[in-house]
Amino acid sequence: MIVLAAAVALIGSLFFALGAALQQFEAFGTAKPGLLALLRRPRWLFGGLSILVGGGLHIVALGLGPLTVVQPMGVASLLFALPIAATLHGRKPARRELAAAGVVAAGLIGLVLLVPESAGTTHLAPQGVLTLLGVAGIAAVLLWAGSRAASPTGRAALLATSSGVLYGATATLVRALVDGGWNWWYLLALPVPAVLALMMLQRAYAVGHFGVSFASLQIADPLTAVAFGALLLGEPLPTGVLPIAAAALTAAGTFALARSSPLEARL
Repeated sequence: MIVLAAAVALIGSLFFALGAALQQFEAFGTAKPGLLALLRRPRWLFGGLSILVGGGLHIVALGLGPLTVVQPMGVASLLFALPIAATLHGRKPARRELAAAGVVAAGLIGLVLLVPESAGTTHLAPQGVLTLLGVAGIAAVLLWAGSRAASPTGRAALLATSSGVLYGATATLVRALVDGGWNWWYLLALPVPAVLALMMLQRAYAVGHFGVSFASLQIADPLTAVAFGALLLGEPLPTGVLPIAAAALTAAGTFALARSSPLEARL
């Protein structure tokens, strides 16, 4: 079931990559990328539809396998998104960018392969939901505040990381709902981090530096979900030296992406 869950999540990541590239293309350079304004743009809406399809497949995958396996598989969307975004901007991604994205993907996939299989039914108590939303909310606000004084590259990274934290919290809540923990209060709470994550992400896309922002999102999202999955859902974490090496590889790839020229500026 773990292999099937990973395969479904991988297909979902392709749809997510297409949607992200389309939405970034529409949000880039917008002074105030408000959701109401973006909702009037057909290409942005089509991107949203693609993301919904990817999200639906992701939910199916969450029902087939543990959060610590499914969530990091979304990193493959980084490899899909860069060429798609480059095509939309009428350019080609540099080999350095593709190589850096490959390093990020290799690091996160390495973490996936090192995660032990989870056993038992997932359960999230009401106080766990409050902890989840509270911790994710505080972290997101701190990252947003830091972005206001950062360089354009740093601003894109911090805003996208803030979005990733909120999406990771959303995925954790979805996992609890899918795995037998149905609760109407949980369902009502679900849109809160999801909508805030979407707003933060559009602000990151408006800055530019798509490679950096999307990589930051893809790293923060699974790492947050894995952390919450271990702390609140009791899912196992990998141990030993190899996970540390995989994490270092991921960090190195992200740093390389941050040093590259943005796709939007390459004329």
